[in-house]
Amino acid sequence: MKLGLDPGTVATARRLAARAAEPIIELARTHTTVSVERAVLRLAGITGADADGTPWVNRIVDAVRDQVGLEHGVALPFFDAYEGGAYERDAYKRDLRDLRFRLPTGAAAEKARQKAGRAVRDGIARIDGNRRDRDKRLAEYGDPPMPWIYLIVATGDIYEDIPQAQAAAREGADVIAVIRSTGQSLLDYVPEGATRQGYAGTYATQENFRLMRAALDDVSAELGRYVRLTNYASGLCMPEIAALAGLERLDMMLNDCMYGIIFRDINPIRTFVDQRFSRQIHARAGIVINTGEDNYLTTADAVDAAHTVIVSQLLNERFGHEAGLADRQLGLGHAFEINPALPDSFRMELAHAQLVRELFPDAPLKYMPPTKHMTGNIFAGYLLDAFFNLAGVMTDQSIILVGMMTEGIHTPWLSDRDLALENVRYVRQAVGSLAEDFRPGPFIVGRARQVLAESVDLLARIADDGLLTAIADGTFGVTRRPPDGGRGLDGVVRKADGYHNPATEILDAHD
Repeated sequence: MKLGLDPGTVATARRLAARAAEPIIELARTHTTVSVERAVLRLAGITGADADGTPWVNRIVDAVRDQVGLEHGVALPFFDAYEGGAYERDAYKRDLRDLRFRLPTGAAAEKARQKAGRAVRDGIARIDGNRRDRDKRLAEYGDPPMPWIYLIVATGDIYEDIPQAQAAAREGADVIAVIRSTGQSLLDYVPEGATRQGYAGTYATQENFRLMRAALDDVSAELGRYVRLTNYASGLCMPEIAALAGLERLDMMLNDCMYGIIFRDINPIRTFVDQRFSRQIHARAGIVINTGEDNYLTTADAVDAAHTVIVSQLLNERFGHEAGLADRQLGLGHAFEINPALPDSFRMELAHAQLVRELFPDAPLKYMPPTKHMTGNIFAGYLLDAFFNLAGVMTDQSIILVGMMTEGIHTPWLSDRDLALENVRYVRQAVGSLAEDFRPGPFIVGRARQVLAESVDLLARIADDGLLTAIADGTFGVTRRPPDGGRGLDGVVRKADGYHNPATEILDAHD
């Protein structure tokens, strides 16, 4: 620890974060959502879509909600609707208008509970098997040295993404992120099948996950090192996408507690309920989450709002721990976004990055490159990315997203990615273990301590006033989001006595 942070101040920050998070955790425990219930069905093996492209899980949850409500969950009414010891795997594909759901009681309820439990356990057993498979491959190939090089592909066509991802792996990328099609986070359903027409990204679907994971397994075997796969568990279908990621052995997922609220105007309550269930799945699957604090600095000033990043990270840590995530799964995010024209900008970047590193010593931190101040001057952009790479190595960051000199100009060409990978490879190799030699002086130490003190002050206000109030006031990313606004609130349901979710029961017991 190089900054000489006061242990008492750090402990106070975590205590306040826990107090601020507790009402939100209670809210998440006492509510469910349509997406949580659809995720339960996906874990139970319900797949496919009807002739109009509407997923069967949507059709089923909507029908149960219309006929008996979701206050008791979807599992009991759904599994009660089928005769015999196990439901027919394709029975839900009949016309749902002919099905009549009820809330079973007595022996019928117990029978439905047993059938639901067996089906969901099968899905979670598949997730457990994928985790063992990952561990086996990592043991065989070994892990690359940190910082891991994280690179995005985003063509919109999964069959174009695959060769680009494999080429990036051959050029040194350790983590491949398939960015989602613009606006998918606002869809209240998960598209079905392989897709070829995404906009500025590729749709997150189970089949696309399977195809890319298989392609990266092939290139992993070719290279003799395991290449990780990332996608996005956010938006209105966060729990479902988390379940699909576990079922198809993804390794990392973007999963932030407030990103969807602030930047996609998704209802805060819907988001917090969905994120707890999604993180329980990630914890079970051994998936590393990546949080989205870097986004705050694209709308707020990176100097003035530095403490909001720390506050969000502490909240993400608390929410993650409560859902069962270990420190090694908390890929907390931050970014290199201070205006390069400011005097001592690089020193302030080092102060912020070192503060995050010391506050979360066991977390695989994800450091994001400059975007806000990329002007279109590709030479200046390339230099700025090199400074970002240098800061990442000097402060011992875990995951470095590769910055592109054509950021904000166009979707980067393969040649742009090659140059960007060359940049980060050079810095990582030339600098080596510079983090061992880097000793911050008074300016960096003072700046880090100032940001921590501001974080404690803000956490104290949030603990008193409430996190939902802070979000409504525009505390994060200078964007106001009231608790009764945004998309998806109509999909939130308060649990009734007797609510049954076999997935939650299994996941809670595992914790």
